[in-house]
Amino acid sequence: MIIAIDGSAATGKSSVARAVSEKLNFIHINTGSMYRAVTLGLIESKIDFNNDQAVIDFINKNSITFDDRNYIQLNKINVSEKLHSIQVSSLVSKVSSILLVRQWMVKLQRDVANHRDCVLEGRDIGTVVFPDAENKFFLVADIKTRAMRRKKEMDSYGEFHSMDEITSNILERDDLDSNREYSPLKKAKDAFEIDTSQIQINDVVKIIIDKINIKKKEAF
Repeated sequence: MIIAIDGSAATGKSSVARAVSEKLNFIHINTGSMYRAVTLGLIESKIDFNNDQAVIDFINKNSITFDDRNYIQLNKINVSEKLHSIQVSSLVSKVSSILLVRQWMVKLQRDVANHRDCVLEGRDIGTVVFPDAENKFFLVADIKTRAMRRKKEMDSYGEFHSMDEITSNILERDDLDSNREYSPLKKAKDAFEIDTSQIQINDVVKIIIDKINIKKKEAF
């Protein structure tokens, strides 16, 4: 079974997807961290995002995997703590819009999740990666709540920035993600929308699992 959880930045996708996967004993795949790892790799390799050949060479020479604790690895090195810097956050949408990168990621995500019970979170899981997923959800939240969540997350990584800077970064990402040519962020027609602004993670998880159980009963 594939459970697709899509939504904009800081709507609670990661926390919710992780909790749902633990409740159901499914594999959790954070596709956003995969794009962040690619972004980090391109930055550290000083590769011009507009240089197609250099991007292709990077893709061919590098690997994105998850370790036993589900931490993201770039060439078998845990890079999780580097992925939430303001530099990566400000560039990940641009990297995600590169067709070559998206094609590589979609294939990789499908290979990892194929024939397994998975909870995948991202921006195009229900529309592009797994359009036939049995269960699709789309998370939303107001910008103030999202900025507060992202600031708390970044503070925990030692990245201290003002609310104005974080809010601006989120809104810029929203614009880039929603208007990119390839696999733009959008709600799948058959996805169930959940506003996470005023409810706790456990409540969102319950809504999702209840919806899944209802579908199971209807199938019999």
